[in-house]
Amino acid sequence: MTDANESGNGGAGGPLEGSDREAADRPDLTAGDPGAAGAAARDLDDTAERPAVRADDEAPGDSHDADADADADADADGADDADDADDADDADDADDADDADDADDTTRPVSPLVAAVAAARAREENAAGPDGADEESETGVSAAAPRSRRRGRFVAVGVLAVLLLLGGLYAGAYAIAGDKVARGTTVAGVDIGGQTRSEAVATLEDALAERETRPLQVAVEETSVAADLAPAQVSLAVDHEESVAAAGGRRSWSPARLWGYFTGGKDLPAVVTSDAGAVDEFLTGLEESAGQAPVEGAIAFPDGQVQVTEPAAGRGFDREAATTALEEAYVAEDPAAALELVEVTPEIDRADIDAALADFAEPAVSAPVTLVFGETPVTLQPAEYAPALSMVVEDGALVGRVDGEVLRQVVDGRVGDPGRPQDASIEIQDGAPVVVPAQPGVDYLPETLAEVFTTLVTAPDGSREGTIEAEAVEPEFTTEDAEALGVVEEVSEFTTYYPHAAYRNTNIGRAAELVDGTLLQPGDTFSLNDTTGERTYENGFTDGFIISNGVFRSEPGGGVSQMATTTFNAAYFAGLEDVEHKPHSLYIDRYPEGREATVAWPTVDLQFKNDTEYGVLVQAVLSPSSPGNRGSITVRMWSTKVWDIESDVSGRYAYTDSSTRTLTTSDCQTQSGSRGFSVDYDRIFKRPGTDEVVKREDFSWTYSPTPTIRCEQPEPDPPPAPAPSEQPSQEPAPEQPPSTPADPEG
Repeated sequence: MTDANESGNGGAGGPLEGSDREAADRPDLTAGDPGAAGAAARDLDDTAERPAVRADDEAPGDSHDADADADADADADGADDADDADDADDADDADDADDADDADDTTRPVSPLVAAVAAARAREENAAGPDGADEESETGVSAAAPRSRRRGRFVAVGVLAVLLLLGGLYAGAYAIAGDKVARGTTVAGVDIGGQTRSEAVATLEDALAERETRPLQVAVEETSVAADLAPAQVSLAVDHEESVAAAGGRRSWSPARLWGYFTGGKDLPAVVTSDAGAVDEFLTGLEESAGQAPVEGAIAFPDGQVQVTEPAAGRGFDREAATTALEEAYVAEDPAAALELVEVTPEIDRADIDAALADFAEPAVSAPVTLVFGETPVTLQPAEYAPALSMVVEDGALVGRVDGEVLRQVVDGRVGDPGRPQDASIEIQDGAPVVVPAQPGVDYLPETLAEVFTTLVTAPDGSREGTIEAEAVEPEFTTEDAEALGVVEEVSEFTTYYPHAAYRNTNIGRAAELVDGTLLQPGDTFSLNDTTGERTYENGFTDGFIISNGVFRSEPGGGVSQMATTTFNAAYFAGLEDVEHKPHSLYIDRYPEGREATVAWPTVDLQFKNDTEYGVLVQAVLSPSSPGNRGSITVRMWSTKVWDIESDVSGRYAYTDSSTRTLTTSDCQTQSGSRGFSVDYDRIFKRPGTDEVVKREDFSWTYSPTPTIRCEQPEPDPPPAPAPSEQPSQEPAPEQPPSTPADPEG
């Protein structure tokens, strides 16, 4: 049988219903509070010191022991079951908390209320810790632990309920605000508060439509300069979507955004866009009238000297401030913009000038630069290469530049064009042909030239020489080629004379200039049209008389037939092959009968072929006329003589009479008539120094009679006949045959 004292100290019943039960029912004294735990222990000691109650007073001894044992077993089992249930509840609570955390992570930031729940749960766990545990019974289970956990769960449930309530209110606020603009919000004075995004955009579009098309009245402060500005001129436009978005017209979980919706909006400007380039152009135009452009510092190199342009401030617009003023006036009720002129400093100031002088300008023209092409040095003075130098603005500074193309032209003038050497040539010097030797060219890369020169031009004196990679290029027509042509003597010469006329000196002289120096290789064909080109003012010719349809008239190039006739005869007596020639239709008495030629661009030409094995050099020499003195043109052929040429001319025969024509045209020129006739002539080929005739060529030509031309004033047109009341139907007039085409002859 259990001792009564033992039963009173550690049993399941008895004294525990007193002070022990009080301590167990006060979890706040045992959970996480060492002082409270000490007080509870002292209460238990006091209970132990009290006199023990006898078993006889309580109940029969054995039956009491059995009942007490049974009660103790039952209490222990209950405690175990409660612990198991608590553990399961704790696990469920933990899972629920994890799920809630995951949901919060995907929707909104962790709320302070959620943090409070976590803190309460932490306190509950601390209540079951070793520091605050109750005295364990014989079964090892604290009697206060189950009740403590149940109370913690009640607190957590309460906190969770508060959280759910607050979360519902937060979600409700979000649902009400949605994508609406905060109440009381205005954009450019237009009230869009409380409207959805799409409603606010439509409201802005309607309210600002008239403002967006009216012109702006722009004035420059403190001046009389003003101008109207059409919005389309600078692409001014309101971005309605962005204006509403900037006013808060969008969905958001942000507490500040939801708070702002319910507490009221602000007065906001509209979001306005414009074309920066067009705005700058407009402002520049106003500045030209009202302001003064700044003087930018600059450096130039005239004649190889340094020339400085001093910088100076001007007056103009602050581009950002002026653009803002235009955009604000664009949507304002009063479309007037007042722009302020401010001091505008030049981009390049004196400090930039000083730096550029020291770094590039002064060293660049301090001394000559020597470039070595292969083995040939070429020294360029500053005045020669200065046109290739410049100072440009780059990243707010003056930077020296070398123009490679200009520099190449300067160098080519000294060494020849790249890849274009000088061919050999033959010239007449002191009355004899002389071979002018060929000159090899220098081939180099222009990019390399500019790179090397740029490094040398700012180098100190004594270090301004560099090598350009180059190679010699041989000419196509070498000195040996020229010498092998055998142009060693004059093989023919022919001269014609003409009466004084300024146009003849000009046109014959220009043709002679183009023909002189022509070198025909064996097998080459000479063409006067190809050599002189079209006779135009741009080509150096002037108006002169030609023959057209048997009548003299004035056109550019008149008189060139004198050059054609002279050249034809020189080729004729050189024995060269006649390819194409045409005598004049009317006889001109200063030319040989039949043995002459005319030209007309581009249909009538003079052509002959060098059918010898030697080269032929054509020389043309003009002796101009003057008042009272005839002019002359002489053409010589230089080569190696192959033929002695004689010409046999028949007398005139088959004459035709002249006629008289009266013209009333404004360009009519009177002329005397002459009879037409036919003539024959032969070219006889002999070997030089012999009388043996090798071959003969027969030529024949018939000249038309030259009409007598009389010029008269045209008869006045008769007055028109009065129109009859009824006109009979008329057949269309028969088509007239085309007039005889003109056949101009120079």
